[in-house]
Amino acid sequence: MLSEFDLIAKYFTKPVTNASLGIGDDCALLRPTPGTQMAISSDMLVSGTHFFPDTDPRQLGHKSLAVNLSDLAAMGAEPVAFTLALALPEPDEAWLKPFSEGLFSLANLCQCELIGGDTTRGPLNICITIFGQIPLGQALRRDKAQHGDDIWISGTIGDARLALAHCRHETVLSENEFNMVLQRLQTPIPRIALGIALRKIANAALDLSDGLLGDLSHILDASRVGATLNIDALPISSVLEKQPEAFRLQCALGGGDDYELCFTAPIAKRGRVLEASEKTGVPVTRIGFIEKEPGLRLCNTQGELQHFSHRSFDHFLTSKK
Repeated sequence: MLSEFDLIAKYFTKPVTNASLGIGDDCALLRPTPGTQMAISSDMLVSGTHFFPDTDPRQLGHKSLAVNLSDLAAMGAEPVAFTLALALPEPDEAWLKPFSEGLFSLANLCQCELIGGDTTRGPLNICITIFGQIPLGQALRRDKAQHGDDIWISGTIGDARLALAHCRHETVLSENEFNMVLQRLQTPIPRIALGIALRKIANAALDLSDGLLGDLSHILDASRVGATLNIDALPISSVLEKQPEAFRLQCALGGGDDYELCFTAPIAKRGRVLEASEKTGVPVTRIGFIEKEPGLRLCNTQGELQHFSHRSFDHFLTSKK
């Protein structure tokens, strides 16, 4: 059986170039680029809460890093490095090999290197802390939305929740449909390039992890503004479009696990938003606007107010998996 240090050496020790010192000492050493500030975020994935215990380990390795990279994207930060804290019931090499491969495949793609962490015995728990860098004064924040801003979303939303619904037998999808939406749940794509392209365009931004309504409310609260959303404008896939309207809205508005960017930008910068979308190859959709009046209002294309009572995910109020 592998020891703790054998496990680290075999599956998680790689050469580093972004850091001054990586795995092997009590601390790693980072060398920030002059004129930048560090962006730091942590996310924990707990078996049975954030993923099913039998989730494919390669996909889980990808997602563990992707959700952290998505936080960097929301700030307009460039990935630099990350640490990994991993609790395992046992050092199962049949699980560790594909997990590390999925993790490093995405890490290499995003030029984000593993520089340290910890391993211990316990229920399966994955915690990553990620480090990025942003030019001084260019970070996208939640508290800068302005009255009159457009509200935009990248990609499509709701498919991850639809995949979860199929797994929970809440709805039935064909094999092809399930495989399409399962990719959104298991292997989300962090919108790093789009976030960087929006640095001098967007006023406020965040990534959609717990559901559009709940996450957008964080921007509204931090910026002390309100908003109106057009539910008919929500970008959804052809698979989700087939679902009954009430359930379709539940997935799109409150589903979570989308890891798309939601951002606000002045009307005068619509052209620049679309240029950033074209440059990065990430579609964006305008779904509403920021208002002075507090609160979040939903309407249809005809301007009729709509009601939606489903709340977004909360770790202490709901069970996700």
